[in-house]
Amino acid sequence: MTSRSATLAPMSNQDEDFAALLDASLADQGQRQRQRQRLRPGQAVEGKVVEIGRDTVFVDVGTRSEGQIPRSQLEDGDGKVRVRPGDLVRATLVTAGDRPTLTISFTGGGVDDLQLALESGAPVSGTVDKAVKGGLTVTVGKVSAFCPGSQFDLSYTPDLSVFEGQQHEFRVIDIRDGGRSVVLSRRALLEARRAEESRATLERLKVGDEVEGVVRSVQPYGAFVDLGGVQGLVHISELGHGRVAKVEDAVSVGEQVKAKVLAIETDGDQATASKPRIRLSLKAMVAGAAQAPAAEVLDAEVTKVESFGVFVATEASAGLVPTRELDLPPGGDPRRAYPIGKKVQVIQLPGDSDGRVRFSMKRVADAEERSAFAAFAAKSQAKSNPKGPRVGSLGALLAQQLGDTQLPDAVPSQPAVAAPRPVAPEPAAAPDAGKRRGQRRRIR
Repeated sequence: MTSRSATLAPMSNQDEDFAALLDASLADQGQRQRQRQRLRPGQAVEGKVVEIGRDTVFVDVGTRSEGQIPRSQLEDGDGKVRVRPGDLVRATLVTAGDRPTLTISFTGGGVDDLQLALESGAPVSGTVDKAVKGGLTVTVGKVSAFCPGSQFDLSYTPDLSVFEGQQHEFRVIDIRDGGRSVVLSRRALLEARRAEESRATLERLKVGDEVEGVVRSVQPYGAFVDLGGVQGLVHISELGHGRVAKVEDAVSVGEQVKAKVLAIETDGDQATASKPRIRLSLKAMVAGAAQAPAAEVLDAEVTKVESFGVFVATEASAGLVPTRELDLPPGGDPRRAYPIGKKVQVIQLPGDSDGRVRFSMKRVADAEERSAFAAFAAKSQAKSNPKGPRVGSLGALLAQQLGDTQLPDAVPSQPAVAAPRPVAPEPAAAPDAGKRRGQRRRIR
């Protein structure tokens, strides 16, 4: 009779997989339960996009059901959704419960929504009404707020009236008197986004990379280029292979450039480790300085107008006419003076050591005057000396020294030969001349 064995049989691979899945599910449920208990209105959360519906984007934030974000808050200017299933998004919890409501930015509501935005740091969307003394009045939903002029942009803005009627995102920094006084800051929001962009840029940036950026400021010693959250310096010696007298002669503020990263330097301090010094070079992007073509007046057509200049295209190439090289009166508007498609005349500037083609409009008149004077001088010389330089002239000597070039009308000079002097014929000797000469010799 066989007895029952008390020994348990070993688990199969399927049992092990089932046990692992069960443990993971229980752990996930526990985490969801803990997170569900922690979630509260105004809390900033991060979730994964699960599905994109017609009007709603569903996000898994660890609750029993997915959170819902209005699709319009995740669309760009063309109506296309900026995220895909699996992407991570950061949002603010508006209402908790089994079906939490999330928002990327508050666009309406009253003081309660602004209070949630203040506690969570979520942005609010508002319309600029009017520029007043010290700042701007902004309408956010049903609430009128104020944004100080110093808090609107990262840099000083002298004329705030240009923003009237525009819609921007702000961060609520203060609410007083039950919502009758709401203070906003667009600068705080821009700085936060710039910090995130800076961290992402520094993580992928390394020495030797070729990068693109926009010139933000020009100093006597170089130009600062924005690489996306961080700025790098292009020293004046790195602007071109040739000598650059002024930084403004090489780049302009707002111009997009390509550069090479030479160095990323930090001084070892933790406080400044997130703001390293980045050195860039423009001349490293080109092999060497090209020979500048002769100043020739070219026909061109305007293709694009920017704040830093006008782009034109010729039959041979296309390039930029910087603002300083435009033929404009003081205070002139380049967009009105040079609409797209207008025919203009330009000359190509020498010393394109940065690898880009540059033109000038205001130097066309000088080039035409020099060309006309050269033609007049050549014509005057031809009239005064139609047969060319004379034999043995200074022109022939210079031509010989500058390359032994044989001039067509020049004949090599020969030394002058003196004409023979006429010799008078000797008189016929007398018959007795010999006797007399002999007698005289005997007498001596």
